[in-house]
Amino acid sequence: MSRELQITFDAHDPRALSSFWRDVLGYVHPGPPGVDVPEGADPLAAWDDFLAGIGVPEEARNSRSAIEDPEGEGPRLFFQQVPEDKVAKNRVHLDVRAAPGLEGDDRMSALEAECDRLVALGASRVRRFDPAPPMDAGHIVMADPEGNEFCLD
Repeated sequence: MSRELQITFDAHDPRALSSFWRDVLGYVHPGPPGVDVPEGADPLAAWDDFLAGIGVPEEARNSRSAIEDPEGEGPRLFFQQVPEDKVAKNRVHLDVRAAPGLEGDDRMSALEAECDRLVALGASRVRRFDPAPPMDAGHIVMADPEGNEFCLD
């Protein structure tokens, strides 16, 4: 039997980091349990109202956040607030498949375009690896707004 997978990020600002990854992946913030969020309404505002309604103090309302694949295929991403800073390279990272099926210059052009989009969202470019066949088709290493490395692949 297979298992569902959730990927958890430690974060200083779970809401901001989940919003960044939502925009990177095309995911959505789910609404609070038992709350029907109308189409076009802000699910994060619904969460603020929900948490206030159950008595969660304002300073604790950004302690966690989550995003989900709207098609239900990709893993859920969960963001939990922690006090400590990231101090070393990730031992596990995400590969964002931005150029599947492309090779050579077409691949690297697609990766560069996606890199530009993600930098505008708050990511940082770390390093480009040009294609080195047959072992590497080329990729770009990036970091999210809190310094977590990921690859555009």
